Amino acid sequence: MEKRVYQVWKGSNKFILGGRLIFGPDAKSLLVTILLITVPVIIFCVFVARHLRHAFSSYNAGYAILVVAIVFTIYVLILLFLTSARDPGIIPRNLHPPEEELHYESSVSAEAGGRQTPGLQFPRTKEVMVNGFQVRVKYCDTCMLYRPPRCSHCSICNNCVERFDHHCPWVGQCIGLRNYRYFFMFVSSATLLCIYVFSMSAVYIKVLMDDHHGTVWKAMQESPPSVILMAYCFIALWFVGGLTGFHLYLIATNQTTYENFRFRADNRINVYNLGCPSNFLEVFCTKIKPSKNNLRSFVREEAPRPTLPSTQGAEAEDLGGDPRSKVEDDLDIGEDLLKISQRHNIEEIDEDIRSRGSNGPAHTALDVDSFLESDHRAPTIRSETRHSSWGRRSGSWEIATDDVLVNSKVTESRSHVTPKEARR
Repeated sequence: MEKRVYQVWKGSNKFILGGRLIFGPDAKSLLVTILLITVPVIIFCVFVARHLRHAFSSYNAGYAILVVAIVFTIYVLILLFLTSARDPGIIPRNLHPPEEELHYESSVSAEAGGRQTPGLQFPRTKEVMVNGFQVRVKYCDTCMLYRPPRCSHCSICNNCVERFDHHCPWVGQCIGLRNYRYFFMFVSSATLLCIYVFSMSAVYIKVLMDDHHGTVWKAMQESPPSVILMAYCFIALWFVGGLTGFHLYLIATNQTTYENFRFRADNRINVYNLGCPSNFLEVFCTKIKPSKNNLRSFVREEAPRPTLPSTQGAEAEDLGGDPRSKVEDDLDIGEDLLKISQRHNIEEIDEDIRSRGSNGPAHTALDVDSFLESDHRAPTIRSETRHSSWGRRSGSWEIATDDVLVNSKVTESRSHVTPKEARR
């Protein structure tokens, strides 16, 4: 049975509704956030807004206080849902490292008998141009790709996220390119909701003072829920209000939380800063890019890469054995093939000498073998490193054809003797 992408997902995300909604691994904390929003609003509607319905006689304006509280709370919850239940900008993983960046370097291995073995060299960083400035991007070993500028790997979600800002435990999701706008709107709207509940609770305390001609203390005793709501909103404002102000600064300077905390002491030039108006337009007025992950699509099996016939049977042993032993075995096989090739050439030369009527002693198989043991040269081996879908490195070896021909010609020149030399 074919599986869908979300069913074989390698990140730490959680999915519901058949992969239509994606959450972070700490999505349970989202329930706590919902309770912290809805419970105070319910208390406000029952113990405060309900009593203010008739406090303003003109056009029954008191009903608007209750309606605004309910509608605004629903709006905040929708923004919370849009922030936590969508792809924040996850970059799909590669099945193989980028092959155009690979190059090889020979190194001498003492355990392999001093033979030249191939060493894989992979550049860890690259330089790219951003707004006329060079920016260094790093290679991600987990996702097997070069991270785009402003991209970072989230250790909690185990994904590379475009324009990574931070991982927010209160929404249970990474904050990145595709949900940063909704995150800021959620935080700022929660700040306004706190201000609204605090203000209306204070208004209710004032109404109680006017009705009973009493002091503030007596009014607070008359409505304890109003006092609790005011204290709760005052404390919450320090968090969501401070977070709103901080992100206003980040948007105005076109920074992310990750960049601000990591590079603040480096005094780097912010190559992404386009000016305050343009920075706000970039966040709020640009079209959100579509997700690069089709989570409900079926997984396509990777087509097997072409391999040499001599290596197909050895790959099964390569999974559990030592790769060095395979290298030595392949080198021995290459030397045996060279011997067979040289023996064939020498036998042809011997027959040619006999056909000319040489009186010298004929070469026997023993002479040929002893000659090969004394004068043959080790063949040069070249390697092609191939990467499987799991990132495993295996060697595929073959004898260099040019070197075989060269060695054959050298042997031929040494074996071709004249009849006169043979009589000696």
